[in-house]
Amino acid sequence: MSGVPLAIKDNICTQGVRTTAGSQILRDYVPTFDATAVSKLRAAGAVFLGKTNMDEFGMGSSTENSSYQPTRNPWDPERVPGGSSGGSAAAVAARECAAALGSDTGGSIRQPAHFCGIVGLKPTYGRVSRYGLISYASSLDVIGPMAHTVEDAALLLNGGVFPRVLRLSSLPDFSPPCPQVSLPTFGLGLPAYYVLALSEASSNLSRYDGVRYGARTAGASDLPSLFCGSRGEGLGPEVKRRILMGTYALSAGYYDAYYKRAQQVRTLVQREMAATLASFDALLTPTAPSPAYRLGEKSSDPLAMYKGDLMTVNVNLAGLPAVVLPAGFVSAGAGGECGVQLPIGMQLIGRAFDEVGLLQLAHVYEQTAALPSVAAPLAAS
Repeated sequence: MSGVPLAIKDNICTQGVRTTAGSQILRDYVPTFDATAVSKLRAAGAVFLGKTNMDEFGMGSSTENSSYQPTRNPWDPERVPGGSSGGSAAAVAARECAAALGSDTGGSIRQPAHFCGIVGLKPTYGRVSRYGLISYASSLDVIGPMAHTVEDAALLLNGGVFPRVLRLSSLPDFSPPCPQVSLPTFGLGLPAYYVLALSEASSNLSRYDGVRYGARTAGASDLPSLFCGSRGEGLGPEVKRRILMGTYALSAGYYDAYYKRAQQVRTLVQREMAATLASFDALLTPTAPSPAYRLGEKSSDPLAMYKGDLMTVNVNLAGLPAVVLPAGFVSAGAGGECGVQLPIGMQLIGRAFDEVGLLQLAHVYEQTAALPSVAAPLAAS
């Protein structure tokens, strides 16, 4: 990977380079170490161009929740690039870098890949070291590559994770028919995911209080005012909303009704997906309910934004690998808007720790579909 220009999501630590996780409370944080994924890519010769914008602490699906202004979609600057890895997706789609690292807690690599027309891979939980990743929900967070092609994504995964080279030219026979399957627990995943992710966020983000971690408010006269002032000034509204909901789910009176039950649903999802994949190489699903939507369209309705994660969160609950691939274009709006074409993607879900098989299948599709390589208008200009 000598000389390959890469971008890094701003919640992945880079030695000597400011890393904010999109939050004001970390505006002055400069890590003294590299994340493991970064250090391995650096050792392989990659060149890092900079850090990419993101929803604060990974909490969002549009990159509008960043404390440093929203990121715009290269295909239409009036639309979101997805989130929370929207900055990485936009940078790749705009040809500002060859590839990028993102993180995925409930779809944060895959949904932006869908919105921006690129390849996004969420590895199996545990495949890539999380050391140096600023946590949102530790049992769900993973680091993964975002690139123009499957081969580029495989190259990045090899350089940053494990030494075995993926031989994409050696392909198995994927010609048998593809039956539809039913996943009865599929609709239960979204509420369970948000209970678990927000509960973990409540715990993980409690350290940012201005005492040892995070920016400190000025003029506090006692510890309570220091805590309230530092967190009130340093955290954005969506992060505060999720901390409150997670704290509520963990409280003594509601723990069994919400958190414990969500963990039980997670186990059901894991078992069902493992049983289904025992008979199939992969599952093919949509990535999101729609192409990229307009900036501000869902800002006042958090529930509408949460529902957009319906197709991706079960993969995180089950800890499985999944890759999103470009699948074509659709016209913006019901009747098209001045000929604006927006990319869409499809999601392939694989067996645990079978990234090789998943990427081989993705490569088969990529070579067979032979979609034209069209640069986003921003890149073309």
